Amino acid sequence: MNEPPWSSTPAWKLPGWAEPLMVVVILFGAMFMTRKKGFRVFRSKSRMYKSVLDSDDAACSTDELLVHEERDEIDTQNSMTTTKYSPKMRRILGITFRTPNTSRFKHNIHSRVLQRFPFLLEMFYWVINYAFYRMTAVLSQRIFAGRGIWTVAESHGLAILEFEQHGVLSFLFPNELKVQQWFMRNHQDALSSLNKVYALIHIPGTVGFIAWYYYVAPSHPTFARVRRTMNLTNFMAFTTYIFYPCMPPRLLPTEYGFLDTVRHDDAQSVWMSGKYVNSLAAMPSMHFGYAFCVGCTMICHSGVFRRKLEHGEMSKTWAWKLFYLMVGVGYPMLILTSIIATANHYFLDALVATAYVLAAFMSNRVFCVFVPLEDWLLWAIRAERPVPSTDERFKEADYRL
Repeated sequence: MNEPPWSSTPAWKLPGWAEPLMVVVILFGAMFMTRKKGFRVFRSKSRMYKSVLDSDDAACSTDELLVHEERDEIDTQNSMTTTKYSPKMRRILGITFRTPNTSRFKHNIHSRVLQRFPFLLEMFYWVINYAFYRMTAVLSQRIFAGRGIWTVAESHGLAILEFEQHGVLSFLFPNELKVQQWFMRNHQDALSSLNKVYALIHIPGTVGFIAWYYYVAPSHPTFARVRRTMNLTNFMAFTTYIFYPCMPPRLLPTEYGFLDTVRHDDAQSVWMSGKYVNSLAAMPSMHFGYAFCVGCTMICHSGVFRRKLEHGEMSKTWAWKLFYLMVGVGYPMLILTSIIATANHYFLDALVATAYVLAAFMSNRVFCVFVPLEDWLLWAIRAERPVPSTDERFKEADYRL
């Protein structure tokens, strides 16, 4: 098959350091915006600081890898003995765990840094996620070394095409090749823009969303529910990458007609290159999985489909509600268009990613099993978990009223 008549001259290319710098600026900007404003790291005693075990929301001391529901927080509080520095009793999934009490370390310098900048803990969680992703390529290659991972991934990609075009659910799936060629022949400028969207928005956009929502969410439990959903989606997707390597359309043999427009347009992201990048991770599409989660959160945050505000949540004007609603719908659609037009994913990849997000939302409390591990990790580094600052701006607004 002849290559479609699309020849693009790259409009611009970011230098290699620009994207990491962008992410660093977002993260450290979030650290500054979410800092504990009444707390000083090098002051001997801060009138604003108290241990999470002494606070009114003491049950949040372990959160939140995942957030506990209110009744579970009460159970957790009641299960703690009142003796100073006595062990914590964590009841998770019907099993009681005894973990060390870290409140004795609250005056250690690194505890005070965490208390001043609680968003550092969120950054740590996402570093773990990123490291897990980087290992998927290595593990998958070892598992399929005998058969050849490239051959296995190509067979999986072709099987998806066959299922979409000739399976019983074929009516659900447009033809990816026709979508890409429509952009190539009729909307080349739009395709060049979609290349940039695919390559350059995914990582900074997701990081920026996490930073923004940590600041604006009406409560930390609300934020943590979203974060847990995204983390569990990551876990399911990364596990799939290991055991089901899948070649994206752009890497299929040339006779299938797909073109790698992102590299052709020189829009390659620094995050998509390197030894540990998994180029055979088409199924599911985490580009769309993240975008779908962001979109659902935006729609919920708009309040359009909710009758009551969450406790402490500030009301929004209709202009802001409409804005969040438009972003909630538009952003996932933009990402879906970009992953198909650039031949980086199949429609089925997006559908499976959607199912993963919904399943993760329904079952994200399973991550509570990591709460005791978090207690032990904090004990090992002699640090106390900081009190989240997510809803502090709402409290400040209440104080001014």
